Amino acid sequence: MKTGKIGRILAVCIGASLLTGCGGEKQNTYRQAEENLAQGSYQEALTGYETSVSYSYKTVESLRGAGIAKLRLGDYQGAVESFTQALSQNRVKKSIRQDLLAYRATAQLKAGLPDDAMADCQTLASDYSMNADLYFLTGCVALAMDAYDEAASNFEQAYGEKADYDMALQIYEAYQSRGMEADGTRYLEAILKTEPGNAEDYCERGRIYYYMQDYENARNELTKASEKGSVEALSLLGMVCLAQNDTAAARSMYQDYLNAEESRKAEGYNGLALCDIADGDYQSALVNIASGLEAADTDEMQELLFNEIVAYEKQLDFNTAFSKAQEYMKMYPDDQEAKKELEFLQSRIAQENVEEPAPEEGQDTASAEEQTSWEG
Repeated sequence: MKTGKIGRILAVCIGASLLTGCGGEKQNTYRQAEENLAQGSYQEALTGYETSVSYSYKTVESLRGAGIAKLRLGDYQGAVESFTQALSQNRVKKSIRQDLLAYRATAQLKAGLPDDAMADCQTLASDYSMNADLYFLTGCVALAMDAYDEAASNFEQAYGEKADYDMALQIYEAYQSRGMEADGTRYLEAILKTEPGNAEDYCERGRIYYYMQDYENARNELTKASEKGSVEALSLLGMVCLAQNDTAAARSMYQDYLNAEESRKAEGYNGLALCDIADGDYQSALVNIASGLEAADTDEMQELLFNEIVAYEKQLDFNTAFSKAQEYMKMYPDDQEAKKELEFLQSRIAQENVEEPAPEEGQDTASAEEQTSWEG
């Protein structure tokens, strides 16, 4: 089951104002693509940006947008190609070139091309002033290359430039993805030494304690965040209660979140589905997942779709679960947990086929039409 692990894609987002004097249709197509990208409708955004490229309208920006959409859709090689094409255009502004190089390095890293990603990181370091996000990206690439000292140095630079909750969590997650939680935990411990100032701070502290599996402190911090008006804290409290096997309290928190949250309903439905799965009510889980998918943007869909696979598996519908897992892997090809799930489901289906009873003696094992074909 997936319980709300935060996905973060590094890159500096640069807004580009629309040019005047262009055709209304071209301008509207590009503007709609930008809106779709911002709203998480990545396939629609990609279609719009590709149309803009065919119009030769804001070609660099359109190729950039297409690359970002492909990146979020899991087409990492396609993203690399779009960013490369954008970089090859004439008169690319220096600031946009920096942005494109960072995005391309991110796509190359996800595509399993760390050497290429490091080459772009080195270009960034030589041609631009490094910031926290670029140090972090370089650290992630170095980590993928097993260059642990280089990774540690870049992460320290990133945290030195931006010592906040978000950066501490990003570094922790980078190490966690490599099974090196201890190296990342020291950043969590460091940021917890700072004094919280508002509801968001308490919420982030609760999230950090959750990652550290210190559920009592997580609950205390998140309760304070909730009392100060944080709606997100309710969802995180649901996660903490689930981790403590208190599904009744978790369900109450997720329901409170749904009642308070006006737009991001998917997270609440996913939480209720997790409660259902924990309680063994898999049909209710599928109903909540369906409700969540109706409200989800592209980023939120991943957890819901994965938990849908789990729900079908738990109710022993292996064929449906396997079909759903195949569709999921097309959308999220780098999800290692899903790959293991797909292999498990495949083995269960094969096992069931082997265990099917042989036909009784004297029972027809082929149709008359098949027998005719064999005999003829």
